Amino acid sequence: MTTRQNHTEADTTVDARGATCPGPLMDLISEVRAVNIGTVIALLTDAEKSPTEVQEWADESGNEVLDIADKGDHYRIHVKKR
Repeated sequence: MTTRQNHTEADTTVDARGATCPGPLMDLISEVRAVNIGTVIALLTDAEKSPTEVQEWADESGNEVLDIADKGDHYRIHVKKR
């Protein structure tokens, strides 16, 4: 997977560091359900599979992954609710 790094600003953050898969994705989905269309959510996760799982979920659900940043000890994934 190619890591895209932009300077996206998040409206809300889900800190799922320390949770094992699929926990971070489930936390993200819960947050997406709770916010309005157009909201940008930052998911912080240290689960290795999260970038792939989040991208697959976004493709299937119609939401948009804006960027995925590898911060060394965790990933910061920005998702826009569509």
